[in-house]
Amino acid sequence: MTNTPLTGAEAREEDTVDRVLERADARATTRVFGAAQALQDAGTVGRGDADGDQWDRDDRAALRRVPGLSTELEDVSEVEYRQLRLENVVLAGVHPQGGQEDAENSLRELAALAETAGAVVLDGVLQRRPHPDPATYLGRGKAEELRDLVAALGADTVVADTELAPSQRRALEDVVKVKVIDRTTVILDIFSQHAKSREGKAQVELAQLEYLLPRLRGWGESMSRQAGGQVGAGGAGMGSRGPGETKIELDRRRIRTKMAQLRRQLKDYAPARDAKRSERKRNTIPSVAIAGYTNAGKSSLLNRLTSAGVLVENALFATLDATVRRTEAADGRVYTLTDTVGFVRQLPHQLVEAFRSTLEEVADADVVVHVVDGSHPDPGAQIATVRDVLGEAGARGIREIVVFNKADLVDEDTRLVLRGLAPDAHFVSSRTGEGIAGLRAAIEDALPLPAVEIRALVPYDRGELIAAAHSSGHIVSQTHEAEGTLVHAHVSERLAAELRPFAVSS
Repeated sequence: MTNTPLTGAEAREEDTVDRVLERADARATTRVFGAAQALQDAGTVGRGDADGDQWDRDDRAALRRVPGLSTELEDVSEVEYRQLRLENVVLAGVHPQGGQEDAENSLRELAALAETAGAVVLDGVLQRRPHPDPATYLGRGKAEELRDLVAALGADTVVADTELAPSQRRALEDVVKVKVIDRTTVILDIFSQHAKSREGKAQVELAQLEYLLPRLRGWGESMSRQAGGQVGAGGAGMGSRGPGETKIELDRRRIRTKMAQLRRQLKDYAPARDAKRSERKRNTIPSVAIAGYTNAGKSSLLNRLTSAGVLVENALFATLDATVRRTEAADGRVYTLTDTVGFVRQLPHQLVEAFRSTLEEVADADVVVHVVDGSHPDPGAQIATVRDVLGEAGARGIREIVVFNKADLVDEDTRLVLRGLAPDAHFVSSRTGEGIAGLRAAIEDALPLPAVEIRALVPYDRGELIAAAHSSGHIVSQTHEAEGTLVHAHVSERLAAELRPFAVSS
């Protein structure tokens, strides 16, 4: 992009624009963006037997739009045309001095987000300046250069790599003459496409409405709904004159009403979820939450550990609904593994609030398995982002096991660097099975022991108590005596009360 003559104010800012990618055709550019950071290369994506039949994945792909098909038909309406046509986008970001590498990583991640949402990324630009322009995000001169780039590439949309203020979005739209959206809008769009359960859909809709409310726009007199006037002239007559309610006020009131309904709806889902959680606690079933950055391989890891068959896809935010699976430790103890929604940098606060119920599964867990993409160019930023969100969810003090996934894509030199980030981390590959046995043993060692330690000589006709100790407790030792089974175990208070009549001294 060539630099136009700068005004005095722009020259003082010493802002420059760095082209992240050279101009290329849409398909080639999308591949560069996607493979560069947030998505795996197509050649390394594989599915193992542990992933099951993946019916959800087939169902999701069944309605995917197909690029390259001509929709330039005279009898196709504008609405139908926009539904059929893939959206062509240009990305834009701003970074301060010394922050170019982090900004490029963030822009490549935004490209993967846009691709997951169903767009084709044509190009991306970065501007170096101390702070984003309060009026147009980019400086005025650079916004005009962006307008020329958008016109040359034939793009439909500009996506800003931040959350824009409503005034910034409107001002930038006025300059570039195409639709302008921000990173938050793209993430919300992906969530709305991938939400599957009723609770997940309600959570996404609430987040979208919270984001939309301060961004409503109105144009001209058509938005006016002022009351009053003479009856004969089409007015409502006496008793109706007054300020009335404009169309935009009416829309805001409807959105607030809908948000209140959704909050009540989400509140109604809580008792069933709390009942299941309290039942697990009552039976002292430990819980393990699998958390991590989006597309780090959490669902693949759950499938490898439990053969759960949950959806696995090389896309961002493929999993939105928490999946809980029951599994057994080597000593017979039962515990649960929960697959949770992935995190991403600059995760919109509306989503953090809306998905509070999902994050509760992490906050109430006994152990958090923190999955990191070992092949990612910036795993340290992934770890910091996830830990920040875990802190917001109240899970900062929970036992954490760091797991570098996709170890089959990591060489020895990279492993040494990753060891520096997390010395006690485990290297695993959900695709090949490398390190899975060691991770399973580490999870079982980290599980908390039940509250009561007891030694009891249980008669042989009360074998159900021994079976309960095996399934919900931790057996230290067990021998068979003439009078019954002598067991030394850690069990729940409820089971300890049933074993107490048979208790023996050590």
